[in-house]
Amino acid sequence: TGPLGSWQLLYTPTAMIIAQTLLVTPIIAALTRQIIEDLHGEYDELLRSMSAGRRATLTTLLWAARYSLITAALAGNINHVTRVMTTAIALETSKGELALALGLGLVLVLLSVSINAALMTLRAGMERLSYA
Repeated sequence: TGPLGSWQLLYTPTAMIIAQTLLVTPIIAALTRQIIEDLHGEYDELLRSMSAGRRATLTTLLWAARYSLITAALAGNINHVTRVMTTAIALETSKGELALALGLGLVLVLLSVSINAALMTLRAGMERLSYA
């Protein structure tokens, strides 16, 4: 029932994905804004000296921030999993399933390190190509 009852989304995975998207969007937007603002402070003088317009400035800043933005997007949405790992770890700990909680924690750390290592490797490769 309710205004969206005809959609029959209550307690469905689709509803969870929609809810998680709505929850993570402001976080991703805030991270993006902060990253772009920091880069703007760093590149402002250079971009003004080159008489870059708004569009060129935005394009340059987005290109310079691409690895940070990819990291922010991946942190917010990995394979549309509806329960984040940290919540699952807390839930399993509260249920007394310490082995599972530790296993999930290890997976979370390994996933985080792997994603960061891959992005750092990609970034280093791209920087080498751009200076070659």
